[in-house]
Amino acid sequence: MKWVNPPVAYMLHAGVPRLLASGARIPGLHPGSHQDRIALEAYPGLLARELIGRRSYKSDDRRKQTPERLAARTDLLAALEAGTSRLGLRLGVTASQRAELLADARGDDIDAVLCLLQAAWGLQRAGSAGPGHGLPEGFDPLEGWIVSA
Repeated sequence: MKWVNPPVAYMLHAGVPRLLASGARIPGLHPGSHQDRIALEAYPGLLARELIGRRSYKSDDRRKQTPERLAARTDLLAALEAGTSRLGLRLGVTASQRAELLADARGDDIDAVLCLLQAAWGLQRAGSAGPGHGLPEGFDPLEGWIVSA
């Protein structure tokens, strides 16, 4: 597990105890005590790459918050609104929400939207055969799983 860029190990060690304490169900991994609390792992870069390739759409470094990255966010948001991904979901946003998503050069807002769409895709498959939420049959619980992967 990585400790930097992104620090997945830190996120795991900080997040899992909180998920377990909340009673969340983690499909295929933990039954949880509250069936209405479902935790799924999403990866925004997976969906972003599907829609805009390897173009960078965000940066924490202000010097790298360029017009090219804004153009990539614009194209990404347009693709999400058009519903062109394999997820078969269309994003609906207001003009002010669109402006906020495009203005966030760090990409936190648009990453949250990408995760939201992945979670929605998983929710559509909640009652499907197998473990549900789009979880593939026979997945390795030691490896985990990313919704919509």
